[in-house]
Amino acid sequence: MGMLQGFLPIVMGAPAGGSAAGGSGQLTTTFVTFGLVILIFYFLIIRPQNKKQKETKNMLANLKKGDKVASIGGIRGVVQSVKDDAVIVKVDGDTKLEFTKSAIATVLERAEVKDE
Repeated sequence: MGMLQGFLPIVMGAPAGGSAAGGSGQLTTTFVTFGLVILIFYFLIIRPQNKKQKETKNMLANLKKGDKVASIGGIRGVVQSVKDDAVIVKVDGDTKLEFTKSAIATVLERAEVKDE
């Protein structure tokens, strides 16, 4: 039983020199763990979100007449004209709808560039 009492604190992670010597080691471990959590959040959440935001901004900046688009509400149509902050989309026949640029979710098909 005496051997088990000496071995048990080592297995459970008790500091070898008492509680005063282990305080700075625990603080360092806490900071390292906190840093790892921040890194994980950055690479799994923040970085992909920033990348997607940049791609969406580029897509909206490159909208042009003739692009087939889908809105965030699911409405599909062809871009008739592009203004500073709005897009006019022809959805059927003579039906045209005006959307803010941020309401365009995806460009389904780019208008072909004609070589002149």
